[in-house]
Parts: sequence; C-alpha cells; structure tokens
Amino acid sequence: MARLALALVATLGLLAPALGFYLPGVAPQDFKKKDVLFLKVNKLSSIKNQLPYEYYSLPYCRPEKIVQSAENLGEVLRGDRIENSLYQIQMRVDEQCKVLCRIESLSSAQAKAFRAKVEDDYRVNMILDNLPVAMVKMRKDESTGSLVKTYERGFPVGFKASLEGQTEVKFFLHNHLRFTILYHKDAQTDLARIVGFEVEPFSVKHDYEPPWDKASPILNTCNPGRMIYVTHNLPPQPVQEGVEVIFSYDVKFVASEIRWASRWDTYLLMMDDQIHWFSIINSVMIVLFLSGMVAMIMMRTLARDITKYNQLEAGEDAQEETGWKLVHGDVFRPPTSSSLLASYVGTGVQLFGMSLVTMIFALLGFLSPANRGGLMTAMLMMFVFMGLFAGYFSSRLYKSFRGEEWKKTTLRTALMFPGVCFVVFFMLNLLIWGQRSSGAVPFGTLFALCFLWFGISVPLVFVGSYFGYKKPAPEDPVRTNKIPRQIPEQPWYMNPVFACLVGGVLPFGAVFIELFFILTSMWLHQFYYLFGFLALVFVILIITCAEITIVLCYFQLCSEDYHWWWRSFFTSGSSALYLFAYSGFYFYSKLDITKTVPMLMYFGYMLIVSYGFFCLTGTIGFYSCYIFVRKIYGAVKID
Repeated sequence: MARLALALVATLGLLAPALGFYLPGVAPQDFKKKDVLFLKVNKLSSIKNQLPYEYYSLPYCRPEKIVQSAENLGEVLRGDRIENSLYQIQMRVDEQCKVLCRIESLSSAQAKAFRAKVEDDYRVNMILDNLPVAMVKMRKDESTGSLVKTYERGFPVGFKASLEGQTEVKFFLHNHLRFTILYHKDAQTDLARIVGFEVEPFSVKHDYEPPWDKASPILNTCNPGRMIYVTHNLPPQPVQEGVEVIFSYDVKFVASEIRWASRWDTYLLMMDDQIHWFSIINSVMIVLFLSGMVAMIMMRTLARDITKYNQLEAGEDAQEETGWKLVHGDVFRPPTSSSLLASYVGTGVQLFGMSLVTMIFALLGFLSPANRGGLMTAMLMMFVFMGLFAGYFSSRLYKSFRGEEWKKTTLRTALMFPGVCFVVFFMLNLLIWGQRSSGAVPFGTLFALCFLWFGISVPLVFVGSYFGYKKPAPEDPVRTNKIPRQIPEQPWYMNPVFACLVGGVLPFGAVFIELFFILTSMWLHQFYYLFGFLALVFVILIITCAEITIVLCYFQLCSEDYHWWWRSFFTSGSSALYLFAYSGFYFYSKLDITKTVPMLMYFGYMLIVSYGFFCLTGTIGFYSCYIFVRKIYGAVKID
C-alpha cells in the first residue's frame, strides 16, 4: 500500500501541469513599452440567472477567427470559455476613443438578446495577463472608518432606466469601456508588470459626421482632438430594433506601488460581508470548549464504569451485569445490510482523503484564485485516486463482518456514490444544454469524466479491495453469542430518528459560519481564499463528529441497545440534512433566482454536496465509534 501511494504521488507530480494546478510563485511576465497585450474575453455570468453564456453569444464585435484558449477540466466544468478579442492594447500607451466596431442596425433578435441579458443582470468577464477585469467599488472599513478600495468582478452588459420626463422603462447598453491598467515598473530597467485591470463602463449614443469612415472613423461624442471625452452626461445607447450601435474604448495606464506578488489582494476583498476575525475565533473557541467538556465527562464516566466492572469481576460473589457490559455478547454482531454499510464507509474514506489532500495543496498555495479551475480539477483528481483507499477500507470492514461477497461490495463502492452524482449531473447538464449555456459540459469532457471514473477510479477501488480483503480480519475483543439478546424497550429520547437528528446539530454548527462563505463563493461569484480557516473548521468538524457520535453511542449501549453500527453512521451523517435545509434558507434569503432551470441547478448541485457531506461525516462518526467500542470492551474482563 505504501508503494502504491508513493506511485500515485509521483504520477500526480507528472500530471500536475496538465491538470491545471501549478507550483506557487509562477514567474511573472515582464512587458516592455509598446508590447502588445492580449485582452481575452470570458463568459457572461449572472447571480440572478446562474447559467453562464459565451461572450460571443451576444452580437459583440467579433474577430475574423475566434480562437479558444486551452482550458483545464475545472474551467470547462465552471463554464469558462476564454477567447480572443478585437481589443488592441499596447503596454504603457494611453489611447482615447478607439472605435472597436459598428453595428449599422440592430436586428430584432440582437436587440432581444441584449435585453434578455440586461434583464437578468448579466456581467461581462474579461482577462488581461491572467487578471479578471473588475469595477472599482469603495467600501467603508468598519474598524477604521476609512474607505477601502475593493473590486466587483466584470461589468454589466447594460442597465434599465427611464429617461428624464418619461415613465417608460427602457434598456440601455454599455458600449464604451474605459480600461485602467495598473502597472509596477522596475526601478532599474524599463520593464513593467501588470498589477491591476479595472474598467468603467459607459452607455453613450455615439454621433459622427456622415458618411461613416470605416478605416479611420471620427466621432463627435468622443474626440481627443476636440477635447471631447465620454462622460455619464451624454445620451445613453438604447437597445432597440433598428438603432445603430458603435462600440468604443479608452485605455489608461497608471503606475502603482503594488507589487506583482500582491496584485490579487484587492480582488480577494470583494465580499461585502467580510469575515471578522473575532467572530470566527469566538465561534471556534465555543466549539472547542464544548468538545473539551464532552470529552472530559466521557473519560471520567468511562473510567468509573471500567473500574466498577473489573472490581465486580474480581469479587468472590458473582453479581448481575448491568449497563453496557451486559450486551458484550452482541455488540460485535454484524449489522443488517453490512455490504451497503461497508460501501458507504469506503466512500466516506475516499471523500475524506480527497478533502484532506486538496486542503493541503490549497494551504501550500497550489490552488490560488489566480489558477482558474485548479480547485475543482484537484478535487476531481484526488477523488479518483483516493479510490484505492476506498476499496481497501470497505473490504477490510466487510471482512470483519465475515462477509463473502467482496466483489459485489467493491463494485458498489466504486459505482454507488459517483453513479448518483453522475445521474444528477447528467440530468442537469441536459437542462443546461437546452438553454444553450456555456455551462453545459461538452461531450468530450463527459467522455473524459467517464474515463476517469471507469478507467482509473474503478480499477483502483478493486486494487485496494484486493489488498484489503487479503489481510486477515481484526479479531473482536469479545466473543459474539449465537442467539441475539432481546433489546428492552427504549426511552423516548433514545428513539433512533430523534437521536440521529440531535447528533447532527453539533457538526453542522461547526461548519455553519464557513458554509455561508463557501455558498457565497459558489453562487455569488466571489473568490474563496480562506483555506486556513477552512482547515481549522475541518479539524473542528472531525472532533465534533467523533465526540457527539461516541457520546450517543455510549448512551445507546448503556440502554442495552447493541444495534450501533448504522446508528453511529447516521448520527453524525444527519448533519447533511441540516446542510441541505440551510442551503434552502440561503436560496430564499440571499439569492434572486426565479427561473426554473437555474433553480433546479442550484438544488441539484446542493443535493450532491449534501450527499457527499453525509458520507464524509457519517464515516468519521462510524470509525470513532468503532475504535471506541473496541477499546472499552477490550478494557474490561469478561469470562
């Protein structure tokens, strides 16, 4: 197993550049004066309608040949479509009123397309030297009271408004862009690096003296020779059938003290509700305090129980057994549907390994926001390669249940969770494809995903299962009786459904704060970069899942109920119900999605996330109880 793990790490190292995650500190690009900068366009995105679209799905100015940039797997799944554009920018050369192109007359279909995107609050995304275009937004710092410069990704396609003296609401298009490019110049050379890419959009109904000169057009509304520049006071560009639209842009270079290594800092301050350190630390301390209290109570109670049972066993007068010792002959009896439980535990181990390794990569800087799609690519690849451990742990557990159909269990481990996720994903993809969105995954990418699943993940699960089943099963600390003991009537608070629902509250509380920011980055198109906090929350999640499950398992055994196998999984796994319920609350309180397909997409993807969270937390709780039960029954003397 160790050699196989080393081989996987070496393979990942060789595949890293192709998969889209790179070493931190990639060499910056230096530009000379008048070097040509390639401005690329990306998808149109909206928080109101979560379906992304290609930039050229709208009748913007198109180059003669559209060239798509090479994208990694994560970028394709996110709906990114990076293409070339007609914008011509030279390093440190300011330009005013450059005409991009002219649409002589908007057709009915073109006007309808623009109005639909404006109605759904779509924003245009562009990229220059790997920096996304952003609008400047000043935000008040609550701690100092001063204004802080933040960015808002992209710029709106247009806006709705009613002209002065009119009541009718009309649509207007942002057809003039003013780019401000920040650069940091080297003091000793003439080379410079781009450290900021800002935009200010304008809507202006351009005017010119006819006829139109295509080679060198001269505008009356924007003419540097006459000291006329675009302002917000000019008449806006309406979106109507038959109107003329002229697209233009300005370029301004501004020297900046920001260094290349810090150029993403402003982008990462884009959330309005910034994390307050005190709030996070306070929540962490509360959870740790509760966990410490639970652990202390459990240790003292268990120590007293074990001492009492051993004293009774050593005494001359035989006394009747009580409490959790009474069910020692049934506590290791294999559960019903043991194959299914082993498959779920194997899947949970696979998700746990994926989360852990991906988090380590993120903490080391491999998956920074500058690496578009890197996080999603890394998670997919880690899940695929962790199939080795899924097969190993599921077969080991199944063998301890004295099961014989290990091949069936292995196949279920390899196909169950990915199969459910793929079915939901494929159905959603059909709906997205029907909307002609760039978020629809192409056939080639679907084939690549199936190859990763059946060509790599499934064989690795079988390899791990072979090695796991080959090893001898661990011996139970106590013997199992041939005839199962009758379970006495349980009090109402030990009802399995009630106990499991109570057990899921604390793990959900551990991730509650961080979950808000994760959902915000997913659905409000923000950058997520707080991997240090995420790692801390992940550790707290593990502790809380383990402790709450052990406590409830102890109460269950004390009530002489020995059916703890499945309940230990469901106790902490039930936190997934709270996660899905919270995603519904987040949908209705924070999002403005009204259309059917984006709504189905949201709940479909959150269902996949909740299902994965169920397997992950359930496995943590199960193994905690498994170790706990083996320890306590191995610590008492039993005839």
